[in-house]
Amino acid sequence: MPFSESVQSSFVPPWPLRSGLAMTLFNALVANDRWLREVRDHEPVYTPQVMMGAGEVPLYTWRSPIPPDGKGTLIATYGITGSLENQGFLRQWGRWAYERGYGVVLFDWRAHGKSAELSPTLTSDGLYEGEDFVHLAAQAKALGYPAPFWFGGYSLGGQLSLWGIYKGQTMEQWGRFEQLTPADIGGGMAICPSLESERSLRYLTTHPLGRFLEKAIAKTLKKLAWELHHFHPEEFDPAAIKRANSIWGFDEELVIKRLGFARVGDYYAASSALPLLPQLTKPTFLLYAEDDPLFDPTLVPELRALANRLAPADPLTIQLTRFGGHVGYVANRACQSQYQDPDPLWAIHRSLDWLDRQLALKNTPESSQFAINH
Repeated sequence: MPFSESVQSSFVPPWPLRSGLAMTLFNALVANDRWLREVRDHEPVYTPQVMMGAGEVPLYTWRSPIPPDGKGTLIATYGITGSLENQGFLRQWGRWAYERGYGVVLFDWRAHGKSAELSPTLTSDGLYEGEDFVHLAAQAKALGYPAPFWFGGYSLGGQLSLWGIYKGQTMEQWGRFEQLTPADIGGGMAICPSLESERSLRYLTTHPLGRFLEKAIAKTLKKLAWELHHFHPEEFDPAAIKRANSIWGFDEELVIKRLGFARVGDYYAASSALPLLPQLTKPTFLLYAEDDPLFDPTLVPELRALANRLAPADPLTIQLTRFGGHVGYVANRACQSQYQDPDPLWAIHRSLDWLDRQLALKNTPESSQFAINH
């Protein structure tokens, strides 16, 4: 399907999911398990491997077989909580990328999954995870995975991937690699990314439904903190974990001091991905649902305004959709048929369509695209 047709067409969910909250809850409570069941017999046979991130932080990865005549390599991770074992959306993303001819490296980011067992290093919401993407690309290239390397993530992982793109284009300013060069970094994709943490967190905690979502995430973070304490008891104060009863509290009690910040707000401002967007020089695809219940709605007009300021040669593609929820994007049958998708995972197939187009446009002038789908 030509790019112009794809961008102008609409995402349409099943009728019961035409609410951002309904789509988000469906994704968390129903769809994730479905994607996990369906992917197990179809995904590549991954090789587990511990690779090293920035600062020699060990990261647990799954890497696919190296595809013959590979188009490039996708390096991707997930959101605020989870692991490679339980993230159905990520596993499906890897499966379909591999089927299209890309190498795939999926990883547990800092303080998550098996990476949490390997190191007490906590999260930094992109400040160091961006460099982790680049370190993983360097090691993947040394193993024979094909360039260009594309960084992907969703939710908070989308923020991390945006930092990865930025760190990839500026790598000569902060690091040197024997084989990897900035030209090896293709760009990346962010699906429903966190863009401005403090504003969205304050939005969540001032709305009844938002408070429910925030408490659910905070409960999972506290569980994560106790797991870290189990693996690294000397590194984590049980009293601090007990006090960490919110997302803000988790960062205040456990994260910011290790990163040198006095205030959580300063940490969120420093790690925010929104100011990075105009600075990106690598092709970047950002997919964002207007009805995402986890983020402050005032971000939507800001994204529109940013897109309207993009010059024709800008590498950034911003695609806003009316529906989609938070990392939901489950298409109805008519929408799936319209795009000739093999399943209802609309966001995954649009991101890979975009990725294929970047290869087709490799030797032509890049242009920015902006779509508002209703």
